[in-house]
Amino acid sequence: MTDVLRRGRASLAFGFFAQGAAFALLVTRIPAIQDRYGISDGLLPVFLAAVPILAGVGSVATEYVVRRIRPSRVLRWSQPVVMLALLGVAAGDRMAEVALCLGVFGLAVGALDASMNMLGVSLQRAYGRSIMLGFHAAYSLGGIMGASLAWAGAHWHQSLFLSYLPVVLVLLPLTLVGSRWYVDGGAGGAGGAGGEGARAAGAGAAGAAPTAFRLLLPLCLVMTFAYIGDSTVSNWSAKYVQDVLGGSEQLATLPYNVYMVTTLVGRAVGDFGVRRFGAVAVVRLGAVVAALGFGVVAAAPGAWVGMLGFTLLGLGLCVIVPQTFAAAGRLFPGASDAAIARLNIFNYVGFLIGSPLVGALGDAWNYRGAMLVPMVLVLVMVGYARSFAPERDRYGDVHERPRTADVGRGSNGV
Repeated sequence: MTDVLRRGRASLAFGFFAQGAAFALLVTRIPAIQDRYGISDGLLPVFLAAVPILAGVGSVATEYVVRRIRPSRVLRWSQPVVMLALLGVAAGDRMAEVALCLGVFGLAVGALDASMNMLGVSLQRAYGRSIMLGFHAAYSLGGIMGASLAWAGAHWHQSLFLSYLPVVLVLLPLTLVGSRWYVDGGAGGAGGAGGEGARAAGAGAAGAAPTAFRLLLPLCLVMTFAYIGDSTVSNWSAKYVQDVLGGSEQLATLPYNVYMVTTLVGRAVGDFGVRRFGAVAVVRLGAVVAALGFGVVAAAPGAWVGMLGFTLLGLGLCVIVPQTFAAAGRLFPGASDAAIARLNIFNYVGFLIGSPLVGALGDAWNYRGAMLVPMVLVLVMVGYARSFAPERDRYGDVHERPRTADVGRGSNGV
């Protein structure tokens, strides 16, 4: 494997790590943000919904931008914007200011998520074996760091600005330096002719046969249901532990940390499970375990039993999203950028549905009952798991454009 690909893989993994940390710092301090700006419980779901709506807009725009600009450049400049917007959330005093910063955060996150996964899928094709779970494991590791720092900030009663500033000062320059080694497209180039040709083929395929993307529908539904579950943990776990299970403010920062630890563990070993049992079996098992986790959270008598439920949620949901992106790359090897940008929209559809749905049900009924809705939805993914079944391996020359390319298994076919 060339040094170009190795550097590209390492730098992209760090980009995933930085994004995991930034996102965790935001979602684990939602109660503190709510208190700082005086956001009511009724208005909070509106703020939480605005971010994924704008992120979806950013992802849609990225599909068209990458036809002319390399995904690496989109990622290089969207990541600093995300971090600066995060700092702005902590620095404001008025509700209009936090609304503006969250809006910028959402738009930049859409471009960032889409471009990160575009680069990940193209690198995986170049490697000829599954590495997407590793990138998402780096995201989980960043989430653990961010959630841990959030816990420390809450424990020592630090302001949001003091909690966020050191992280931004460290990660922002490091991501800018690391972005020099991002690899675009192709089997071994950093955006050379092979990468440009792949993007051109992708744009042509997307324009010539838009109906072909109906093949993405099962994966879009899986992505939506997975992120309904994930957004429930991200946006409501802290409030649930504090308000429903009677935990302290410090303890309320732990569920997301526990969730990210178990996603890290699951993604670290997930490739072995896919190679041994296949993606279909792994996705089905993940959906069942995640549903069990929601059941435990809903029935938990106290905060520590609730932690067990969030542990199961992390183990269950962790492999589904990386495998969904990998399956999209497998379906459209010549148009993977467009496919991933469109699939990524349903990441935010899940957040858009999940956050307001749980909040509305919690206000109208109770939050324990609200946890049963994502439980049912993740169980529905069991029926769609067959969409992850790979065809025979199709790695090789970048100019070979078969109907599918298996990006979920190793080149040795095991």
